[in-house]
Parts: sequence; C-alpha cells; structure tokens
Amino acid sequence: MSVHRRAAFPALAPVSIVILLIALAGAGARAAEPGKPDLLWQKLDSRIAAIDDGFDGALGVAILDLEDGRELVRNADQVFPTASTIKLAILLELYRQEQQGRAGQAGKARLADPYVFDPKDLVGDSQIMAGLTPGLTRVTNRDLAQFMLAVSDNSASNVLQDRVGIDNVNATLRALGLQKTQLRRKMMDVAAARRGDENVATPRELTRLLAAIQRGKALEPDLTKALLEQLATRKEKSTIPLLLPDDARVANKPGSLEGVRSDAAIVYAPGRPFALCVMTAYARDERAAEQAISEIALLAWRHFETLGKATPYGRTLGPAAPADTH
Repeated sequence: MSVHRRAAFPALAPVSIVILLIALAGAGARAAEPGKPDLLWQKLDSRIAAIDDGFDGALGVAILDLEDGRELVRNADQVFPTASTIKLAILLELYRQEQQGRAGQAGKARLADPYVFDPKDLVGDSQIMAGLTPGLTRVTNRDLAQFMLAVSDNSASNVLQDRVGIDNVNATLRALGLQKTQLRRKMMDVAAARRGDENVATPRELTRLLAAIQRGKALEPDLTKALLEQLATRKEKSTIPLLLPDDARVANKPGSLEGVRSDAAIVYAPGRPFALCVMTAYARDERAAEQAISEIALLAWRHFETLGKATPYGRTLGPAAPADTH
C-alpha cells in the first residue's frame, strides 16, 4: 500500500515561483547593502574620540539625530557641572508656567509679568542688570529671559529662578525623564557650590531636553516656537556656533566656570537638524576646552549637512550637483 505524504509547502505555479525568487533575491540584496550612514557615524565617532584623547581634562559628548533618533555618545551619562547651561531649564519652566497661566492656573509666572529693578538683586557677571536705574527701570519676565540668554546675566537668572521656583524647575525635568539634571543653587552662590550643591547635568540628558522642546513634547506649538526663537538669540562666548557658517541657525546656551566649559544646542543643519551637548570639567586650559567644543560642533555640522543633502546610498543631490547625462 502506497503512502501519500502532504507536501511541506503547497504547490506553486511557475509564475509564483519566479516572483518569490525575485523577492527573496531583492531582500538578500537589501540586507547585504553596506550601511553608508553607519560608516559616516563611525568616522565621526573616531574623530571625536581623537579630540577627547588629546584633551587635558574630562569631556562628555552627546549628539542626537532629530530625524531618526540615532545617538552618538561619549561619556554622555557622566554628571558634569553645567555652569550657565542650566539656564535652559529655567527658560523652559518660565514658558511652561506661561502655558499653565493661559489655561487658567493661578500663581504662575507669566512672560509679561513686570519686574522693577532692585539693586539688592545684583550678583556678579550681570552686564545688563547692573546698568539699570534702581526703582525706575521696568522690564518683563521675557526681558529678563533675554538678558539671561544673550549675555548670561546672572542677576536676571536669579530673579527668574525665584519667580518660577527651583522645585518647579526640577519637577519639570523629572516629568521629562531627566533624572540627573538638577538646579540646586542660584548663580554665583559659591558657598552652595562648596557644599556640593552644584548645578549638574549629563550631556545625554541635555540633548534629550532639547529634543523634547523641539518635538513639541514640552510645550504647545506657539510657545515651542517662541522659546526656540528666543533661544536662537546670538550670544556672547558661544562655542558651538563659533566655527559654523555665519548663517547657521543655532538655538543654544553655553556655560563657563573655572575649569568648566559647556554648550548645548539644537543645530539646524540643512535638511537634518540635530541636538548636541558637549560638557567639560577639570580643564587645565579653558581655551582648549572651548576649542574642543567648537571643533566637535563643526564635525557634527559637516556630518549632518552631508546626510541632509544625500540619498541613503550616498549620492549628493544638492543644488550644485550636475544632472545625469546618461
């Protein structure tokens, strides 16, 4: 008696077999296609590693592609002093409270709330506030934020910190998933710093903070746009934009203390924006720290500029590319 076994696969018509073979061949070709963007990432990583190896101090880097979420990190989860870069968090909390106030919540700091200059609020490194007329000069919270960003005025920062509340700043950071970034003291409070109450963050968390703002996860669209426009103000002592093209749009906040330099930014490379944070500490040469940040920013700019004008296969399709003649 013969036994008929059922075939493992149903019989396919000849045409179906051809189609299947073509599909499988195509899938294999795609899988075998070399990852050209990966090669670029590897080169970027090796070049940043060379800068780190030559730097006399501690250096951390986080780069986040705002299009596909890919990260390049180096010592990015290490905690660094932020210097004035922590003012990003104060700025965000001011805009968040403006949003809450618009929704009817009482007791929130508003962008248009007035402030009359009081000389008792002065601390060091306050280039704008020190020139105001006591009891007469009247500005808004948004004006104070502009002072805080454009020239990193510490008195303006401290007034805003009092108005939005340090606990509220840190609660907003926690709500965004940032566990290591902390506002612990006012600007120029050396005694607090000596007690260990330093303002701190990690490079990875600061890029994620900027990404949350850019992607509209922290604020409503109109306030997101307003915050980013204010953050893009040209600033003193900016390190990330220093070597970039003059027309490059950069929304950033640099910071500097003795032995410390930092900068965190959204950089709008053509067709491919990215978030970047470089933080340094224990720097024996602070100018070298600034140079390291600027050089890393230029490397990142070139990387994303290349990706922004190329196909996935690496062909450049910028306006200067010649047309096919074959």
